[in-house]
Amino acid sequence: MNQDLRIGLIGLDTSHVEGFTKIFHDKNNPDYIDGGKVVIAYPGGSDDFAMSYNRIDKYTKLVQEEYGVEITHSIEEVAQKSDAILMTSVDGRIHEEQFESIVKFKRPVFIDKPFTTSVKSAKNMINLAKKHDTPLMSCSPLRFDESLNNQLKDDTNGKVIGADCYGPIDLEETQPGLYWYGIHTVEMLYTLLGPGCKAIIAYKNRKNDVVIGEWEDGRIGFIRGNRYGRRDFGFTIHRESGSQLSNSTKSKKSFHYYQAKNIFNFMKNKESNIDLEITLEIIKFIQAANISRESGDVIQMSDME
Repeated sequence: MNQDLRIGLIGLDTSHVEGFTKIFHDKNNPDYIDGGKVVIAYPGGSDDFAMSYNRIDKYTKLVQEEYGVEITHSIEEVAQKSDAILMTSVDGRIHEEQFESIVKFKRPVFIDKPFTTSVKSAKNMINLAKKHDTPLMSCSPLRFDESLNNQLKDDTNGKVIGADCYGPIDLEETQPGLYWYGIHTVEMLYTLLGPGCKAIIAYKNRKNDVVIGEWEDGRIGFIRGNRYGRRDFGFTIHRESGSQLSNSTKSKKSFHYYQAKNIFNFMKNKESNIDLEITLEIIKFIQAANISRESGDVIQMSDME
């Protein structure tokens, strides 16, 4: 009998902590994934981010009392006592420092969104992972939305020539611009169009954000984010002879389930199905969009170094 994969958590300040732990522990959960258990966790937290420090106690108590997870105040001990790590710290600004503390242990590390909040930090983390031969993965769960991937596979109307994505785009002062919630629609756009964006222009007002990206081959990607009303995520795929549109509410299973399934495969096989260069380009896209939404200028992706 194979032993369960021992999973460590870093950062107990987000609802994702409960989601990930439940999916690996609760056999009555319809989304239960067999073969891994969360065994140890480091609470972490950010003193200047209310959505962090207001939730640490809640989720620390939950994983300890409901799931029997060992709590440690040593981030290194998490790496020592686990086979793979979920970095769930809600504050993307601290991911680089936390990753630097554990990269030498060579455990597969999944970093929850946002991967980080600057291109410089993203490049450093990727370089560290390569230097230490440490498997690294990061993504929004929207990349794995069932409705999106089903429509993407249907090429009846020919090649993809463009895409529009929409969703909520809440803002948080400590997570600049699109890093907080905008990252979800950006990840959807990259799932549909792939890498290769060359220029971006953005517009914002009190209720909305719009971002337009031009790809090297001339395709256009469009993002609409809203801060009121509807909370679903959706998209239109433009093809050579027709368009397809759908949204996440039409998926039979949650995108969180498919994300957890992909993460578990990554932790077992120590290989991600998302190229780190795409992860880096997504951070560059967000940084360029953030600059443009303040200046109104067209920003070249080549300047995001």
